[in-house]
Amino acid sequence: MDTRFDLFSNELAKRFAKRFANAGMVIHQSPLPKATQELVSLRASQINGCGWCIDMHTKEAAAAGESQVRLHLVAAWRESTVFTEAERAALALAEEGSRLADAHQGVSDETWAQVRKHYDDDQIAALVCLVALINAANRLAVIVHQRGGSYQPGLFAAALD
Repeated sequence: MDTRFDLFSNELAKRFAKRFANAGMVIHQSPLPKATQELVSLRASQINGCGWCIDMHTKEAAAAGESQVRLHLVAAWRESTVFTEAERAALALAEEGSRLADAHQGVSDETWAQVRKHYDDDQIAALVCLVALINAANRLAVIVHQRGGSYQPGLFAAALD
């Protein structure tokens, strides 16, 4: 499968990507823990089958010190013991927020209650925005067949310069 369209070389797409990345920086600079941000991004990307984003968030998390065990277990977080209750709430929100068509209610009241229990309002705002943003990023990359494997840690930050 070849990339259908190079979003990184098209001027309009590059202008959009810069603004998109700046929106991501608001979340990155938020009080939501960085590990949670990467785990949520990784889980949503797994659900959406986005190789580019899985590659990016796995490598960024590892570069920031995330353990290989936790990264390997994100896909089966419910069946593992390595995530905190707060991270589990965030991962549930990521799943339900990414699979909106799978349930008539979207995010369940139970998941929302767990999120409210573990995060303050600024962290919740960042978490909700992150789920929306990573799902949009997944769709961009999947539509054009942007393939994973070549991402280098720090590339995202460099794109903002």
